[in-house]
Amino acid sequence: MARKHALGAILLWSTVASAFKVSLRYLSPIQLLFYASLTSLILFGTLYIRDFSLRRDNLRSAYLGLINPLLYYLVLFSAYDRLPAQEAQALNYTWPLILILLSIPLTGGKPGARGILGSLVGFSGALVVATGGNVTGLNFADPAGVALGLGSAVIWASYWILNLRDGRPLVEKMFWNFLFGFAYVSAGLYIVGFTLPPVEGLLGAVYVGLFEMGVTFLLWYRALEDDTTFASNLAYLVPFLSLLFIALIVGESIEPTTVLGLAMIIAGIIIGRG
Repeated sequence: MARKHALGAILLWSTVASAFKVSLRYLSPIQLLFYASLTSLILFGTLYIRDFSLRRDNLRSAYLGLINPLLYYLVLFSAYDRLPAQEAQALNYTWPLILILLSIPLTGGKPGARGILGSLVGFSGALVVATGGNVTGLNFADPAGVALGLGSAVIWASYWILNLRDGRPLVEKMFWNFLFGFAYVSAGLYIVGFTLPPVEGLLGAVYVGLFEMGVTFLLWYRALEDDTTFASNLAYLVPFLSLLFIALIVGESIEPTTVLGLAMIIAGIIIGRG
């Protein structure tokens, strides 16, 4: 059962980069976030309704919901809107490297040799992806898109640290995070203007809400509880499987530099965590 949970989460997460890109053909980033977060809110609300309670602890979701889903996904979707899916997902996957760097000042420790080496290898890989292999020329096709892709990784790593300090049950905190987050997203969409999107966009947003923000998190946490080592090692397959789906569904031609850069990012994560 443990392996089924992990495999299910990995396969679903491997499809979401393609779902982002396809959905953004019909929706703006904030529209996609609105309908996807509404879907997740309904999912977690359905699961949480039997244990619903008002507690002071839930007020911490007022700022956690501002980070995720609002800020993180708005930045991430904006990166996918500007960049090829293969580039956006590779840059976003640098978040474990950023997490390693952020943990140093938080724990008061000094960076070890493996951490430094892993960061150098990993961020060099990100540079290979962002420049299309033209590292020496530092020629970015879309500097703003690259900044958004890396920015999403910084936001997610920061949220990850804050989330670890939150001892509430998973479904409870996800419900409250999405409740506050959806309120923020709704206000943002009201400001920019609400329009009803095409059915294709709505279906894509529902898919993202279920399988990027919702069901997959439940599967993943269950997998970690059952067998942390197996699940953690299997997670390295996600970005490479994503490339397969991006090629098949989005129709992008996968660049050799993307595969090389992504392999360097994964290697940097493994080295840094060792």
